Amino acid sequence: MSRFDVAVIGGGMVGASVAVGFAKQGRKVVVVEGTAPEKFSPEQPMDIRVSAISQHSVDILSELGAWHATSQMRVCPYRRLETWEHPECRTRFHSDELGMERLGFIVENRLIQLGLWAQFTHYSNISLRCPDTLSDIEFGEVSKVTLSSGEELLVDLVVGADGANSKVRDLAGIGVTAWDYRQHCMLINVKTEIEQQDITWQQFTPSGPRSFLPLCGNQGSLVWYDSPKRIRQLCAMTPAQLREEVLTYFPAELGDIEVLQYGSFPLTRRHAQRYSALGCVLVGDSAHTINPLAGQGVNLGFKDVEALLAATQNHEVLTQSLLEQYERNRRYDNLLMQSGMDFFYKGFSNDFAPLKLLRNAALKVAENAGPLKTQVLKYALGLK
Repeated sequence: MSRFDVAVIGGGMVGASVAVGFAKQGRKVVVVEGTAPEKFSPEQPMDIRVSAISQHSVDILSELGAWHATSQMRVCPYRRLETWEHPECRTRFHSDELGMERLGFIVENRLIQLGLWAQFTHYSNISLRCPDTLSDIEFGEVSKVTLSSGEELLVDLVVGADGANSKVRDLAGIGVTAWDYRQHCMLINVKTEIEQQDITWQQFTPSGPRSFLPLCGNQGSLVWYDSPKRIRQLCAMTPAQLREEVLTYFPAELGDIEVLQYGSFPLTRRHAQRYSALGCVLVGDSAHTINPLAGQGVNLGFKDVEALLAATQNHEVLTQSLLEQYERNRRYDNLLMQSGMDFFYKGFSNDFAPLKLLRNAALKVAENAGPLKTQVLKYALGLK
């Protein structure tokens, strides 16, 4: 039976980050993942799943040695961000306001994962079990982790990085506070008439926001929030039919497009009632999911990784008190970001006239808020 200091269940972006971080600390780590990411080649179509990676997340990935490999594949920097409901009442952010070269990058999730997996080969103390999944955990001072393959592992700490429906969380008996937004989110990759852009924008509508994220070349990722019925209707359309719908319901800023591929998922908010129990600790979507309104989900996950590694650095034994220190560091920030996204989402997703007037006035005021506007942007980007 193999013995490890840490078993990371889930080898996605956040799980792979934790694994590399613990390996850098000199710990013996095993990563359990069901599916290996497909290797990159430049002629591949862009994936539907992309993230708006903040500069702070780039710094974390750079510290782990992974950003260079990802940036050598394909990433799209963005310098500007705009949000509005009425076209005359906009809030605009620019990297120049912070003295930064850019606000962040739009990157395919798989390419971030590949950059991290490339680091696995640099550490003799990282082992990979892929394809394999978690079957059971027998908790104790040293836990016994049983995999679907039948292999059994003895570990001091189990890291749940296995997503919103975390099996680690369930086995550890950690409850969640959750609710369904009763909306779905559709992701549409498009070829744009406009050349590569450096802006990500979002327009609020009563049925949900419409967003644009720039991709490499003259491509972009569109995000369409709407009722489950409406999103199912859109997903059943041909690319040509969907193009007509996009041109009708998205703002003129988009210009003409060609639909390349699309998919959808339901919106649900979850927050684990604890981040650790029985020698397990949760990170990323296993601990919290957030409305994807501002692309903050994975950035919060990377901040979890940073906090967990900071709490355990220079400690040989991974005690419960260290895990609780990690939770104290992260719970409030995650809750604040969840609540902030919900405030915007619910505040703008209706057609109540007095509220409509108030929120557009608020966006107009925010545009001229000076230092306060800058502080909000800094916080959203994870800057100190």
